[in-house]
Order: sequence, then C-alpha cells, then structure tokens
Amino acid sequence: MKTNELKKIDLHMHTTVSDGTDAPEEILGKVKESGIELFSITDHDAVEGCRLVREILGEDDPLFVNGAEFTCKDTEGRYHILGYNYNIESPSILSLVNKAHSQRMEKVHARLDFLKEEFGFEFEKEDLDELLTRKNPGKPHIANLMVKYGYVKTKEEGIRNFINKKKIKSLYLDPVEAIENIIKAGGIPVLAHPSYGNGEDLIIGEEMEERLKRLMDMGLRGVEAYYSGFTNKLQREILGLAEKYDLLVTAGSDYHGTNKLVILGDNNLDDVRKGPDGLKRFLEEIGL
Repeated sequence: MKTNELKKIDLHMHTTVSDGTDAPEEILGKVKESGIELFSITDHDAVEGCRLVREILGEDDPLFVNGAEFTCKDTEGRYHILGYNYNIESPSILSLVNKAHSQRMEKVHARLDFLKEEFGFEFEKEDLDELLTRKNPGKPHIANLMVKYGYVKTKEEGIRNFINKKKIKSLYLDPVEAIENIIKAGGIPVLAHPSYGNGEDLIIGEEMEERLKRLMDMGLRGVEAYYSGFTNKLQREILGLAEKYDLLVTAGSDYHGTNKLVILGDNNLDDVRKGPDGLKRFLEEIGL
C-alpha cells in the first residue's frame, strides 16, 4: 500500500509488555477490527511487543512498523521519545532497552519497599513474582495489586495517594542517549505528545519552541502532532512548528486498553491522505 492510499493509522499504542491491558496478539485483532491500515506498538522502554507481533503478522494484515517509547530526562525537563522503524536486533536499541529496564526495576523495588515500610502494604510471593517477571512493570501494575488486596479502591487512588509519595532519585535515560541510539539502530526519533512534559505540565509557546530546538540539536527528527489528548489549538501549534523546522509528523492515540480512556485509532487525524507533508515524508521514510 502506498502513502496516497492510506486513510487510517495509529502509531502509538501499548500492550501488556509495558502498561497496556491487551496482549500483542489481541492488539492485532483490534487493529483489524478498527480498520487501521498502518500501526505501531510503542511499549515503554521495550521492543518485545514488536517482536511478538511480527511473528504473527499475516500477508493480509495491516502494515506494521517497529516502535518504542523511551522515558527521558535531563536538566531541562522530561521527554517521551518515540523510536520508529529501527532494526529490532540492533545492539544500539537493545542496549537502550536493557538500561531502561534496569532503571525501571530499581524504581519498582524502591516503591514496594516504601509501601511496606510506610503503610504496611504487603503482597503474596506469587503476586510479587508475577509483577517482577513482567517485561516492564511500573506504577499501574503496583496499584492494581493494591486494589486486589483491598488497600485502595482504585488504581488512580493507589498511585496518587500512596505510590507518588515516594520520591525516587532520577533514574531516566538521557534524551541524547535515546535519540542517538535510535538513529544508530536505523530508526527515526520522534517527540511523543510534545505539549505534555511531566504529568499535567503543559508546554506551549516559546517554551515549546525552545524545547524542540534543543532536541533537534540532539538529532530529533519528528513530532507527534496528531494525538488523542490534543485540543485543536495544541495540534495547530505543533503542526506549525513542524512546518517551520521541517520536522516529520506522526499520529498516535496512546492506547493502553482499559488502563486509559483512549480509543484505538483516535488521534484527531481523519484521513492520512489529507495530512501534512511532514506526515507523508515520514511514511515515505519507512518505505510506504
């Protein structure tokens, strides 16, 4: 399928490999049901979901591009860097994944210790083993356990009122490191949901432009201008900056299954064929 034939795409979704609730094979089924013609799995700091999908893709299935979402931080802020179309066997991408996984596990252990020491929240060995053998466990997984044991009523309550009270030293990838390794693996580094930095932070105007210029100096090549959580105003701003700085453009829902109120394929892009040049150039770069 050529770029000018595509209509519906979704290049940002998560599976059970990170913090989604759908297994990779379930995602594929839902992608087909949704009429999505091109998709990417962008699990946090992981590539296993992409590997699993590639193993089950059929000849008539939707087009697929490798993806991942790396959580990064430096002295200027926090960023989510998407990597697309990388070689999944590249030592560069695998070293990035391994480092991020190690950092994630250190944070999980620190949070579990904190919950036990501060609030007396304990979990059975079987449940802890299941948690700690996941590819990328995080706050939602711990909070789900808290709900299961009756410590809290909702996952959101567990994260907000208990887990987030633990202040952990900065254990993040540096954006330079993430961007450079994505490029070394033959991939395309893209800034996810650019207007949102950390949590509810909103980055707009001059601050947004300066952030983009800083990341471009590191090698950033694109922005996720079409995103489920964007207002029309935010979308227009990112599209304008993409045009100004000749950046590639992507579109993603940030689907997490039942962990978020986001519908698969919902990215505010009605028809790829009517998208900007930056999107068309991105599709061309991944071979479409």
